[in-house]
Amino acid sequence: MKKKTKVLGILMMILYLFIVIFPFIWVFLTSMKPESEIWGDAALRLFANEVTFEHYQALFRGNILNALKNSVVISTITTAYVTILSAFCAYAIARLKFRGKKVLLAVVLATSMFPQMIVVGPIYKAFVQLGWTNSYWITLPYSMITLPVSIFILVTHFSKIPISLEESAMIDGASKMKTFLKIILPLALPGIFTSAIITFIGVWNEFLLSLTLNPNDSWHTATVAITYLRGQFQIFWGQVTAATIVVTIPTLIIVLLFQKQIISGLTSGAVKE
Repeated sequence: MKKKTKVLGILMMILYLFIVIFPFIWVFLTSMKPESEIWGDAALRLFANEVTFEHYQALFRGNILNALKNSVVISTITTAYVTILSAFCAYAIARLKFRGKKVLLAVVLATSMFPQMIVVGPIYKAFVQLGWTNSYWITLPYSMITLPVSIFILVTHFSKIPISLEESAMIDGASKMKTFLKIILPLALPGIFTSAIITFIGVWNEFLLSLTLNPNDSWHTATVAITYLRGQFQIFWGQVTAATIVVTIPTLIIVLLFQKQIISGLTSGAVKE
């Protein structure tokens, strides 16, 4: 009975994974179909009668490389400053004693739940007045999306580090800042690494703020550039599927390479010893 239950569980897991992965497989196979096979009777065929890379060739003749560069620059800048800010904020919340600490953490988390549609108008107005549209200043409002989650992840890690380590360092004459940089940060590296990866992926996949604040073609990020793969009367679905694969590959590589670190960082701070 136990063996049958185990086999059934494995089969259900395989089925679930197939359902999750199948859309990506379908998009990948569609990106290598000729335009004539994307529509009509051949549209529901899984494999193309004639494999072609014309959609990828057309894609890279367009704006996608510049869009990928913008995505890399914006994601990297945002990840760097959000990780630094969240480390200091999370350490203060985890270690300093002050009134309203729990309320502050709740407010920080609540800001991440605001729909972007509510705040995008005021942000756009401010950017127009400051002359920051079509620029890398877009990294600033991205903190609204990424900073709360990053702080929450790091608070759990800093809280788990024994306070006796800091007390010993202070007895030896180390300042608060030196203790934080030399002792606490190295111990919290799994959480910092995890928050940095999650921040990078979140910014890489963001669409609405990028579309609103950087409307010029030369400042489009990769996710926005995909929506402009269309003509006056049609959408170039072959190029759209090819662009989807190209844009997904970096995040897929990051997750596959660092999946152990991500899981370790998300779970290590959640277990009390």
